[in-house]
Amino acid sequence: MIKSIDHILIAVKNLEESSLQYEKVLGLKPTWRGKHPSLGTENILFPLENLYLELIAGTSQGFLADQVNDHIKENGESIFGIALEVENIEGVLQSKEYSNFQNIEISSGEGINLDSGAKREWKNIMLPQESTRGVFTLLIEHTSGILPKYKSFDNDQIERLDHIVINSNDPDGLIELYRDTYGIRLALDQYVEKWGGRMLFFRTNQTTIEAIGIKNDADKPIDKAWGLAWTTKDIKKTHARLVSEGVEISDVKDGRKPNTLVATIKSHTCNIPTLLIEHLK
Repeated sequence: MIKSIDHILIAVKNLEESSLQYEKVLGLKPTWRGKHPSLGTENILFPLENLYLELIAGTSQGFLADQVNDHIKENGESIFGIALEVENIEGVLQSKEYSNFQNIEISSGEGINLDSGAKREWKNIMLPQESTRGVFTLLIEHTSGILPKYKSFDNDQIERLDHIVINSNDPDGLIELYRDTYGIRLALDQYVEKWGGRMLFFRTNQTTIEAIGIKNDADKPIDKAWGLAWTTKDIKKTHARLVSEGVEISDVKDGRKPNTLVATIKSHTCNIPTLLIEHLK
């Protein structure tokens, strides 16, 4: 049912200030500055190889603006949610996998580019957060319009999202949602003694949803989108660029995964724990 991870949403207070931060982190300029007239939100988009990053802010009246602003009040600037692309959104309503979701419906959405006036349109289902265990999740099918993309990526730029990290207090329930309902492949389910919990990898479109699951029977099942890991072709060149831009970053070191180099980006991320990765050939 799920075709890919379409985009990651980050809730921010000030779009222009946050965009400047992520322009430094990614080494890229956004290709879209837009608004959602019916939702009360504006956004800035960075298209990468495997998905796009959306910075979103509530700027006027609208139910999505209320959700974004409430999220910031409770959590500060941070990952707001995840959008999953589907091929046939009408089929979701007839699907047995979503039969337990209450009051879901298809809505039409549009985004208007504030610079060019260009329009993008889609159909979407905003899944109830009591069913998605606290993570804002959007099912989306794009119907018209094009998001401008970069022609190529330099060696010192971010080219794609490697993984998003989700913390969970109910790993079995997480598997039921992401594998059994969304249909995303579970590539790893491993107990990590050091943490006293499980590490889960769900993989689609060259992206991993990495879940850290520590069971707590006393708490209501809840998940929280926590961190991001970005991939670059040359981590040393990217490290040098980030330092020159005034971004705080740790030294480069060998990653936990064999044949990787990593560094931790410590600023300019809207408070999101962020890892930089190079996969060695």
